[in-house]
Order: sequence, then C-alpha cells, then structure tokens
Amino acid sequence: MTFLDTAIAAAREAGAHLRRHFGTDLHVDAHEKHDIKLALDVETQELITQHLLTAFPDHALYGEEGIAGNPASDFQWIVDPIDGTVNFFYGIPHFCISIALREKETLLAGVIYDPMRDEMWAVERGGIPTLNGKPIAVSPRTQLSDAILCVGFSKTGTTINAGLPMLEKMVHRARKCRMMGSAALDMAYVACGRLDAYIEQGISLWDVAAGILLLESAGGKVELNPRTDMKDKYSIIASNGRIDLNV
Repeated sequence: MTFLDTAIAAAREAGAHLRRHFGTDLHVDAHEKHDIKLALDVETQELITQHLLTAFPDHALYGEEGIAGNPASDFQWIVDPIDGTVNFFYGIPHFCISIALREKETLLAGVIYDPMRDEMWAVERGGIPTLNGKPIAVSPRTQLSDAILCVGFSKTGTTINAGLPMLEKMVHRARKCRMMGSAALDMAYVACGRLDAYIEQGISLWDVAAGILLLESAGGKVELNPRTDMKDKYSIIASNGRIDLNV
C-alpha cells in the first residue's frame, strides 16, 4: 500500500472505533481548565500507531498522545487521534482524525477523517486533494465581507487574550465568524470551500499538519509561525489565499 492508502485505512479503522464509543460513558484521564483528556485518545492513537508502524516499521510517529517508532527515521507520522475531544465528550458530532506523513520537513501525505459524516479528505504531495474521492478547491471569494471565518481559541490565558481583539475585529468585517472546536476540520473546510479562513493563536503541529498539505494543494495559503512564548506551539492563518485578512 502507498503512504496515503495506509493513512486512509488507519483513519477509517480509528473512525470506526470512535463511532462505537460516541455517546457512551467515557473515562476521563484529566479535567483541565480548557480541555479534557480521555483514555479514548490514548487508545485511538495506539490503534493508529499499530496500523502505521506495522506497515512501515522503520518510521517514527509523533502524536498528541506521545511518540513511537524509530526516532532516527527521516519519515515521521504526525497524528491527532481525536481532534475535537471536548466536542466528542459533550456529544457534539464534530471531531476528526488527522494523520500526516513528512520526510524531514517535507509533508508527503495527509488525511482528515470525520467519522460521523463519513467524510475523508486526502492528499499526497503533487497530487489532487479530494473529499471522498472527488477533487476539491478553495472558495473563489475575494471579499472579507462575503467570507465565513473560523476562529480557534487555545487552552491558555495568553492565547485567549491574544485572540479576543482579533475576533472582535473580524466579527465586524466578515460575513460570519464561527468557533467549531476542531482545527483539522476547520482546515479541511477551508480546503473544500465551506469556510474562507481559519485563524488561531496557539496550535500544535498534529492539529494542522495534514490540513496544511491539503489546503495548499487545494489552492489556499497557510502562514504558520512558531510562538516564542509557548513550546511547540504555533499561530496560524489559513485561508483561500484570495481574501485580505489584514491580521
């Protein structure tokens, strides 16, 4: 199987696992101020890890729930087993699995899978991005006044305070602003033209790695900048590349 086929199969297997547990009593590993850690997050990453590293045993894996595989490998899978854990826990059917593969710093493949809607976004470097096998592209909208933006609010007071002025600015300028709770799905929605931009002040690589390749392949633009005040966190502006956000 190709890298992309393997990632798709792993995402579908993980998605079936999440569907079986959606709406059931869930074991919470940790209640945090703006987040929840579920035992299911760990279980699902272990399932994905087993699938990917069985197919490619010399690869490394970097995920929200830990690292695995060969740390010296140039090939690294970047995994978020449940992007939108709080949504999942509260019974909101808006969450996904995000899997990307990079060779050193070059993204090679990415999938984002919404198991509740059975929507699979997939792309490999140099290929055509797809949603359930059909080609996708970013929206043609050019005016911010016509645009729908998704704004993410991260899990610290610093990023929340940084995001509020930007949200206030965008609420007045855009047609609508949304806060939906899954960074990877926000990226996928921009890639297929449902949204026009996604902005967040503090995000992890596993949240957006697949979405970066998907969105850029669909004709969009991504600005990802490391935060100097937060280890392994980034600010991101992802858009169709046609609207002037001026943020």
